[in-house]
Amino acid sequence: MAILPILETPDPLLRTISTPVDAIDAELQTLIDDMFDTMYDAPGIGLAAIQVGVPKRVLVIDLQEPESDEENAPAVKNPRVFINPQILEGSPEVSIYSEGCLSVPEQYAEVERPKIVRASWMDREGRIHEETITGLLATCLQHEMDHLDGILFIDHLSRLKREMLLKKLTKSRRAA
Repeated sequence: MAILPILETPDPLLRTISTPVDAIDAELQTLIDDMFDTMYDAPGIGLAAIQVGVPKRVLVIDLQEPESDEENAPAVKNPRVFINPQILEGSPEVSIYSEGCLSVPEQYAEVERPKIVRASWMDREGRIHEETITGLLATCLQHEMDHLDGILFIDHLSRLKREMLLKKLTKSRRAA
């Protein structure tokens, strides 16, 4: 298992439309394991394969939610793999979430997305799932699926907000 380099904007590879996975083989299993290692190390809650330079329709998510409502409750890992995911339906009702992205480091902005989605995908064993997804998982799934189509969360912002965010990113890179 390995920590892979995460591509950052404006890397043109992030604008690549990823291709469907044809076979679930040992190479894909290694990629999935490496993606989880990379995501946990970053740290993040979602990662698409294209963010580590692999233009395949694969993403991993782990919201790492606390096991209870108590303050400082330990996070419980719940790793989920989505291969060739599709949004079958999105609710007209929306939610707004302050999103960030490992490919746009340390920058956050409110993004509006459908609150509930019906999605289908394959897991790492090739089993097909179809599920109605809500809450943070719905937001994260849509965010990561955007990556598979060459879209970054900043593309959902107004031009002015996007330019301001990118200027902040440039400034923070210079300061580092």
